[in-house]
Amino acid sequence: MSNEDLKRRLTLTDAISIVAGSMIGCAIFIVTAQISKEVNNAWLVLFVWILAGIITIFGSLCYGELASGIPDEGGQYIYLKKIFNERTAFTYGTTLLLIIQTGTIAAVSTAFAKFAGLIFPYISETNILLNLGFTELSSVRLLAVLTIMLITFINSRGIGYGVFTQNLFTVTKILSLVLIIGFGLFMGLNFDTIISNFSFDFSSAISGLKSFSVIHIVATALVGALFASITWNNVTFIAGEVKSPEKNIPRAMIIGSGLVIALYILTNFIYLGSLSLTEIQNSMNDIVAAELTNKIFSQTGLTLIAIVIMISAFGCINGMTLTGSRVYYKMAKDRLLFRPLAQINRHTKVPVNSLWLQCGWICLLILLGTYSKLLDFVIYSSLIFYIITITGMWFYRKNSEYNPTFKVNQICIWGFVICSSIIVLCLSIYKKGSTLPGLLIILIAYLTYPLWKKK
Repeated sequence: MSNEDLKRRLTLTDAISIVAGSMIGCAIFIVTAQISKEVNNAWLVLFVWILAGIITIFGSLCYGELASGIPDEGGQYIYLKKIFNERTAFTYGTTLLLIIQTGTIAAVSTAFAKFAGLIFPYISETNILLNLGFTELSSVRLLAVLTIMLITFINSRGIGYGVFTQNLFTVTKILSLVLIIGFGLFMGLNFDTIISNFSFDFSSAISGLKSFSVIHIVATALVGALFASITWNNVTFIAGEVKSPEKNIPRAMIIGSGLVIALYILTNFIYLGSLSLTEIQNSMNDIVAAELTNKIFSQTGLTLIAIVIMISAFGCINGMTLTGSRVYYKMAKDRLLFRPLAQINRHTKVPVNSLWLQCGWICLLILLGTYSKLLDFVIYSSLIFYIITITGMWFYRKNSEYNPTFKVNQICIWGFVICSSIIVLCLSIYKKGSTLPGLLIILIAYLTYPLWKKK
């Protein structure tokens, strides 16, 4: 091991792949079913996805400015440190390690294993392999643990291995989405279904939209759509290994997130143009994409989509594993986490200790089954820190040391802050049990800072 810095090896193409690959996981194939149940209107389903896309693009543009003005390793962690102070950055980094990054990876790893069970029946939550006392080890949990260990091992061999894996799986799943859109467009769209889904009484809809209940329904429905793209900031974590980060990271975020959002909206249009709202709401296991492919290809659809979702999940896990470890490495360099996490392997030139610590915590979350509870407020916690960071950026513009090469319009800043704040407010009011614990974890992280500082 050594304490040398990370090396800049990643190109713009690699950075775009990390953005798009980290964003596209399982959600686009599943969450539309839940969103349609919550809003019960095809127009509102599309509106939710479009609004989530606008919020994501606004956020990406803002972080593009931050990346061009603060092109340091650590991304959002270092932004918060420079804009506010070390304590705020520590709070974010700790929350990222405890729930935001690791909880998401644990959930996606488990989803990967569950969809493998659609192809191999032996892999099932009911197939208990071992009773560990404090938890039961099912074949699903075992596969999820083995998956994250394999991905961590790949990334521990060097960034070239991790990025090659990322590029391969990103291209594959983008092509998969394009094929779903293509088949749906030419073989799935049904004129009668489109008329049925999108015909409504305009006057009653306008009247309904005046109700605050519709606002809170849309705000809570946005959680699913935002979860499908919440990781657009991950590429900033790895800025220390990107060539010309002040130029390439903003470009990667804009191109990558723009591409993914366009694919998401097109995919949902295909869903709503090919399937009735009732079919979407009652999709088997909530897999809307499988319902669509079953309609086109009969019973082979479920197997095909299971494979596509597994590919998407694997690429998402790889991207988040690669990037998240760099934040803990940077925190350790700043003496805010265990010092061995700051070490770079002499041969592979990656923070191996940081990667394996992250892997260990994710495996524990998978085995305990707590990831599902954490997921309820991953979005909540993420949005809180996004709001803090982007609001802080507006004030930080007055700092003479901040000279970004790329600057966004204030509409992006306040559009993101206002929309995100409304979502956080609605979740705080209507989903207290599943979101406010996120505030408790953030508070604990904030109060823990003096202990680390003292050591």
